[in-house]
Amino acid sequence: MSGPELSHPLDVRQVQGLVVNLAATEAERAALSRRFALVRIDTLSAQLVLERDGQIVTATGTLAAEITQPCAVSGEDMAVSIAEPLLLRFVPVNTDHRPDEELEISVTDCDEIDYEGSMIDLGEAVAQSLALAIDPFATGPGAEEARRRAGIVNESASGPFAALAALKKDG
Repeated sequence: MSGPELSHPLDVRQVQGLVVNLAATEAERAALSRRFALVRIDTLSAQLVLERDGQIVTATGTLAAEITQPCAVSGEDMAVSIAEPLLLRFVPVNTDHRPDEELEISVTDCDEIDYEGSMIDLGEAVAQSLALAIDPFATGPGAEEARRRAGIVNESASGPFAALAALKKDG
């Protein structure tokens, strides 16, 4: 695919006070499912209000999704509901530094999305927010049975001290 699976480009000069209701199409959800190694995405939507301060655009709102992902232990399909608040901050690319210059990055800088020119892609930002909301270690109802079949009774029985515990029992 040449561009983002979920694209919703906006001109930063026209976003002040804009309310965006973004809903991914079936094709977009299928492409994102492949990208994020999900079984499927049944719904994906975001409701956002955009504000502009100079070249900085802030989008606040919510993300909602219904996904099916494999259980991290058993591999069985499990339905997951995602509801997340969103705070996206788009800032122009900083080109003021030299390649060998050391940069100080604050905690708030980590939540910024760089853009070039006058366009931002709200769809890709929503897609990335979905990726961050997915729990890669989520387990379903069959996880305990899968652990038992694999000989992993509980966390302590399979941890780094399991062999020592077995020696203590034998002694």
